[in-house]
Amino acid sequence: MTTALPDTVFGIADTGDTAWVLISAALVLLMTPALAFFYGGLCRGRAVLNMMMMSFAALGTVTVVYLLYGFSTSFGDVLTGRGALGGIIADPLALFGTDQLTATRQIGGHTEVVLWPGTGVPAIAFVAFQLTFAVITVALISGAIAERAKFSTWVVFSVVFVTLVYLPLAHMVWGGGLLSDSADGLAARMFGVTDGVARVAPIDFAGGTVVHINAGVAALVLVFFVGNRLGFGRTAYRPHSIPLVMLGAALLWFGWFGFNAGSALAADATAGLVWVNTSAAAAAAIGGWLAVEWIRDGHATSVGAASGIVAGLVAITPACGALTPVGALGLGVVAGVLSCLAVGVKHRLRFDDSLDVVGVHLVSGLWGTVAVGLLARDSGLFYGHGLAQLAVQTVIALVALVFAAVLTVLIAAALTPLGWRVEAEAEAVGIDQAQHAETAYEPI
Repeated sequence: MTTALPDTVFGIADTGDTAWVLISAALVLLMTPALAFFYGGLCRGRAVLNMMMMSFAALGTVTVVYLLYGFSTSFGDVLTGRGALGGIIADPLALFGTDQLTATRQIGGHTEVVLWPGTGVPAIAFVAFQLTFAVITVALISGAIAERAKFSTWVVFSVVFVTLVYLPLAHMVWGGGLLSDSADGLAARMFGVTDGVARVAPIDFAGGTVVHINAGVAALVLVFFVGNRLGFGRTAYRPHSIPLVMLGAALLWFGWFGFNAGSALAADATAGLVWVNTSAAAAAAIGGWLAVEWIRDGHATSVGAASGIVAGLVAITPACGALTPVGALGLGVVAGVLSCLAVGVKHRLRFDDSLDVVGVHLVSGLWGTVAVGLLARDSGLFYGHGLAQLAVQTVIALVALVFAAVLTVLIAAALTPLGWRVEAEAEAVGIDQAQHAETAYEPI
């Protein structure tokens, strides 16, 4: 049952800020097709369509879920005050369908709309923006199980995962829940409260925990449930189209400005700082990744440059509003180095994270979230502010990791009767033909 909205949520929209949020939402939406190009190019030619379809499937399923009950589950109590499980989720039915957010009223000759609190942005525009985050989080996971997972099971997983893992975690971090600056949150319990909020507020500007740690640890779980590709450890799985990889990386970088700068929810100086920091970290991470390749392998690769871009973008996501540009450069170069080193671990530990979701998104997501405690200009250790911010950042990163890991294990186990993996013959011949009755390239 939906809940009536209080009069206090109505106001006059700021057209400039609204335009910025809607443009940002469109940029973030573009990131999922961009990811499809990026992942598709990294796959072998006989699996590229299936890989791209997994991203496009997330666009379909997650959009429907989010509009029906997803926004309400993550953010409903911010507008209605009607919680469900306190710091974990809001009431999924309070804003079911989001129709209430389109309400208007006439006051003094002006049209007032439902605004997102503290902004001049209509709540329905905020829904559009947040929807795109949910979509790409699910799509990111697919790269870890490329070339071998059943498409039908993936579709079901996308619905269940966004419902049980993404939406609660978004509430915990951004919706006033357990990992926010709420007086009832973990940070408040660690260091106390000032004026009704945590004295040391957790910082996750645009999704280090909600998106990247979440997707990275879920990817790791699914790798163990689905198993390694045929020939893993003996076969060289070479990208079938490096130009597609580069195109995908370029479009991801472009879309990421919406992802990060759009999270300011205003066309202001904060958005400008975030834009600069986002580009700085991505650029520096290219250098960090390629430096490792040069030293270790004797050459720098195009795929390495593309992967470095993504590693830097991932790392700066939680930190982009709290760092100086110089801090963003430092964060980015370390992210490039760490992720480049991390992608080789799968071969030593023999787990087939096919497209390095764990090595890039989990590792750089953890680094970016924790490094805020070191590099934040107003609260970081390197700026003389002590260990409190670092402690809070470490706690929220670990809680997000454990929460996502435990629930993903339960979901993956529950879906096992559906079958996670295609038949060995279908995998050997090509998953595109077996799962979709199509091939990306006609034989010459």
